[in-house]
Amino acid sequence: MRTFPLPFFSDGHRLDGDLHLPDDGGAGAPYPIVITASGYQGLKVIHPERFARALTPRGYAVLAFDYRGFGLSEGERGRLVAQEWVLDVRAAVDRVFCHPQLDPERVALVGWGLGGGVVVAEAAEDPRVKVLACCNGLADGYRSTKQMHDDASWNSLLDRIEADRERRTTLGRSEITGPWDIVRLDLDARTDDYVGEELYKAPGFGAGITLESADYLLRFRPEGEAVKLHDQPLLIVHGADNQLHKVEEAYAMHAAAADPKQLEILDGKGHTEWMFDEDPTFVHMTEVIDKFFADALHNRT
Repeated sequence: MRTFPLPFFSDGHRLDGDLHLPDDGGAGAPYPIVITASGYQGLKVIHPERFARALTPRGYAVLAFDYRGFGLSEGERGRLVAQEWVLDVRAAVDRVFCHPQLDPERVALVGWGLGGGVVVAEAAEDPRVKVLACCNGLADGYRSTKQMHDDASWNSLLDRIEADRERRTTLGRSEITGPWDIVRLDLDARTDDYVGEELYKAPGFGAGITLESADYLLRFRPEGEAVKLHDQPLLIVHGADNQLHKVEEAYAMHAAAADPKQLEILDGKGHTEWMFDEDPTFVHMTEVIDKFFADALHNRT
């Protein structure tokens, strides 16, 4: 895999990105391009680069980037707004669309977790995207977030969001809270363990998030956008035992989406405990994505 810096701008913010190319000396150019969209608290060095390592040997170029406010990208720290991430992915499409080594007729998106909903919302308004995959994603931010909580923590979060609306409209700044006050990892032991052991290795992971971000999350409903996909095939991959974004999110997205679409349920698997390069489940998911993308893109070679 060959890697080159490929920064780009979104809403005036310079976003830090890397373009990963197959190790073929350019023989396969112009390459089909996969833009990877990370999930909640995600950084390009975690799952986006994992997808790059898996997909570049299969002939794809992969763009991995940090959203605004994360990693080395510009933007307000602590602001995690999926609706703005949709704009960042749109800007990534703009950037790759005119790159000489990339094929603008073969643009694909892969979204993980919250990023799964983000790529659906972006593709629904962008016919340049020819195919997309939503992996362990959410279809409705309110429903998915509520299912992560017990009654006490959910009611507390709603009360804090309501109070923060007054705070930010009178003081001009939202309260920063711990990210796991919003996303209750402790109610999903397998994901909680994986995050603690693996994801905190990435510098900056686990930083505080504004309560305004939670307010926006509860209003994020990508399943309402899925029906607008412009004949873009949608692959939905989801762990059957996912306790973070429950499998009902996958069924809801699939039911809402226009054809063509495919639903792949991973029996016995949770949200993220199997996200290692050599894990058989991750390898299987990569194979499913590759076949789905190849079938969608083969007439555009």
